[in-house]
Amino acid sequence: MSIDIAANPYKKDFPLLVKHPDLAFLDSAATAQRPEVVLAAEREFYETMNANPLRGLYELSIRATESIGNARKHIAAFIGAGVENYRDIVFTRNTSESLNLLAYSFAPTVLEEGDEVCITIMEHHSNMIPWQQACKRTGAKLVYLYCDENGQISEEEMQKKIGPKTKIVSAVHVSNVLGVENPVKRLADLVHAQGGYMIVDGAQSVPHIKVDVKDLDCDFFAFSGHKIFGPMGIGVLWGRHELLDAMPPFLTGGEMIESVSEQDAVWSEVPEKFEAGTQDAAGIYATDAALTYVEQIGLDKMEEREAALMAYLAKRMESFDYNEYDQFLIGITKLENPTEKDLINLTFNLDHFTLCKDVSSYGKIGREYVLNTEGAVPANDEDDPKYAAIGKDLIDRGLAQITAKGLLIY
Repeated sequence: MSIDIAANPYKKDFPLLVKHPDLAFLDSAATAQRPEVVLAAEREFYETMNANPLRGLYELSIRATESIGNARKHIAAFIGAGVENYRDIVFTRNTSESLNLLAYSFAPTVLEEGDEVCITIMEHHSNMIPWQQACKRTGAKLVYLYCDENGQISEEEMQKKIGPKTKIVSAVHVSNVLGVENPVKRLADLVHAQGGYMIVDGAQSVPHIKVDVKDLDCDFFAFSGHKIFGPMGIGVLWGRHELLDAMPPFLTGGEMIESVSEQDAVWSEVPEKFEAGTQDAAGIYATDAALTYVEQIGLDKMEEREAALMAYLAKRMESFDYNEYDQFLIGITKLENPTEKDLINLTFNLDHFTLCKDVSSYGKIGREYVLNTEGAVPANDEDDPKYAAIGKDLIDRGLAQITAKGLLIY
């Protein structure tokens, strides 16, 4: 079915876009805009049921408590966990906190010195640094899965890196760097065969594709509400109940205890034992509304529109005239072990109307840059005036700057 991308029936749903009709918002991977129904839901909570959930038996508190329970059920159904397992939905502040919860509370229950944690090289820092720290605390080793020239994790790489020592594999479902969908179901098969556990960072997948945690066969799944039109400050962690039940709490305080004495405390059951203090009940209520908004449009229609936008982008790019400066890399994806073929993160600099099209002739990703009197040139190409000219031009146009390590290209 042909989609007219110029006829956008959804912009009217977003107050910010209505107020700025000429704005083309291209940063949804960082955070989505909020539709009116989500903003209205947050306001509705404060106007009709504002009370501290779980802490009162009066009507407002009961309604607030019920709203959180209903949101858990909706989320459980949305990600394929099953409504009956809604109490395995834990609310956090964001995906980062969900993954930190696992690194601090789950990792120590399964990691010992000499064990391995396996992640991909394309991970967001939220799914990298927590495991670096967990490995330092436990004596485990952090192992990386590297991608091929197409940004894919090969079967050979997975077989080579996931072995008897692997206790945890934690991988991004859809990369915010390369946009690829990783084979998390296959990763789960391999780590489960070794007696290990599969953790999935779903921050970029939940807003774009249908997710079924049962089909993925993962043990934990994390995402953020603000990536899927919900408010900022709401994160979600789903986990297998027996694993959540065996984990100690990450934070302690009010509402996560069943009983307390002067010297000890008994934790509440899952999920409350991981939700210390007052939750952002209004944000949770609005996240529920955001999922309803997505369901009313349909993820299938959203995928069709995204495909049409990508086709339009590719077609329009073919019509541009390029010169050697515009071909130079304006956006760069740096990998620790770059492969033979460069992986390019396509970016735009709208102020200067520059695009990158083909940079294969300008060297490999990860190449070190050195300085000379005329500008900056890649290492091993100091005598090529073309590189010096390009480096100087980029600096003059505000597209790069000289740093202690060489030329930083935006």
